[in-house]
Amino acid sequence: MRKLKLQVQMTIDGFIAGPNGEMNWMTLPWTEDLNKYVGEITATVDTIVLGRKLAEGFIPYWASVAENSDAADFIAGQKFTNTLKVVFTKTLQQSTWNNTVLAKGNLTQEINQLKEQDGNDIIAYGGAMFVSSLIKEGLIDEFNLLINPTAIGSGMAIFKDLDSQQSLNLVGSTAFECGIVAFQYELKRS
Repeated sequence: MRKLKLQVQMTIDGFIAGPNGEMNWMTLPWTEDLNKYVGEITATVDTIVLGRKLAEGFIPYWASVAENSDAADFIAGQKFTNTLKVVFTKTLQQSTWNNTVLAKGNLTQEINQLKEQDGNDIIAYGGAMFVSSLIKEGLIDEFNLLINPTAIGSGMAIFKDLDSQQSLNLVGSTAFECGIVAFQYELKRS
């Protein structure tokens, strides 16, 4: 069965965005050691799952990066543009993006169907409500939390909707030159 990974940037106090979606707290630019680490996470991925809200910015942004061979993130842009994307939506009727399909059914059933298909790993990027739902339903197999050295006091949290404890196994942690620390966990399954 395929593994569903989550890669998300967070503040040290546990938020993935400010109260109004602000992302100005992120540590940028990333250093080469962090770029290499994220490249290793995504190397085994052949499917990206996203919520509609994030998809509307994520997909066009990476498509524009992929068109500019001088862009610093050109290789990442190529990877994200050429990888199959599954956008979870209740409002869109059709996809206007290349290499993208819509998922409109039950979240748990749709994710489990993706996991059962042949292929490599699947990665989730967000947004906050979508990721919260994936976590609440116990669908994330591997958590890759990139903790930025910033506290913002309030914002969008992804673990707030849990109605029962989820235990995780620490796989590893890595500190990067830019100050971000990555924690990799696997969900303990009973």
